[in-house]
Amino acid sequence: MIISASRRTDIPAFYSQWLMNRLRAGYCLVANPFNARQVTQVSLDPRDVEVIVFWTRHPRPMFPHLAELDRLGYRYTFQYTLLGYPRIIDPSAPPLMTALSTFRELSRRIGPERITWRYDPVFLSSLTDLWYHRERFARIAEALRGLTRLCVISMMERYRKVEKRLKNLAAQGGHPLDPAETELENLFGDFAGAARRNGMGISACAAGRDFSELGIEPGRCIDAEALSRTFGIQLTQSKDPSQRKSCGCTVSRDIGAYDTCVFGCVYCYATGSLERARDFRRRHDPHAESLNVKQ
Repeated sequence: MIISASRRTDIPAFYSQWLMNRLRAGYCLVANPFNARQVTQVSLDPRDVEVIVFWTRHPRPMFPHLAELDRLGYRYTFQYTLLGYPRIIDPSAPPLMTALSTFRELSRRIGPERITWRYDPVFLSSLTDLWYHRERFARIAEALRGLTRLCVISMMERYRKVEKRLKNLAAQGGHPLDPAETELENLFGDFAGAARRNGMGISACAAGRDFSELGIEPGRCIDAEALSRTFGIQLTQSKDPSQRKSCGCTVSRDIGAYDTCVFGCVYCYATGSLERARDFRRRHDPHAESLNVKQ
C-alpha cells in the first residue's frame, strides 16, 4: 500500500509530530471526506506500507524525523511545491530563498531521485503573467540543477471553493488571466527547455491534453513504475480510481484531511475556509488517532 501524506493538507509542514505518533502506533483513522461517519483504520505498519509520498511546500519540520523513518524501515519520497509567488497570492509560504535552501538540504539528505519539484499550479494573473512564469521557472530550475530529476507542472483549476478568493484577489489588482492555446503551448515549451537545460525531466499533471510534442510527458505524480525503480521493489501499477480521469497516479491511501492547511494560498483546492483551518490547527491534538475523525 502506498500512503499519500497528503493531497488534502500539508502534513510535513503542520502535522509532522502527529504523523510520527501515528507511525509509532502503527495505524491511523481516516474519515471519508464526503461522509464523516465512514471511518477507516489504515495500517501504517512498515510491513504494510510500501512507500510514503509526502506532499509539501515546507518539509523542514520533518527533518528531525528522517533518521527515525529510516530506522523504522519506511521508504518515502517528497513532492515539493516550490513557486515563489508574491505574498498576495501565497501569503504564508516560505520565501523563495528559504524554500530553495530547504530543497537543497533535503536533496543532500535523501538524494535527488526521491524529490520531485512541483511548479504547480501555474496561476496566470495580472501579477503573475506569462513573462513572470518564464523568468521564475527558469530561475528556479537553474537553482535546483542536480537536486532533482523531475519537475511536475499543472495549470490552476478554478474549483468552486477558489472563486471567492480569486474575486478578492482581483479587487486588489490580481486579475486571473486566460491564455490563448498558443500562448500556453509556448509557455510550456519554454518550461520544457529550461528543465532540459538543468538536467530534469518534466511532466504535466492531469493536463487533459497531450504536450508530448513539447517534451512534456503525461504526469503520474504517484508513479508505481518510478517508485519501483527507485526502491528496488515491485509495486502494483493500478490507476487510482478516486482521482480525476486525467490523473495518471497509481492507487494510494490518503491519510490527510481537508480544511486543515493554514498556508492560505489563493488557488488552494483543499481549503474552503482558512478560518476553519486555523481553528482546527489551534485545537489540533498531535496524539489524536486521526486528523479528521471527531474524538
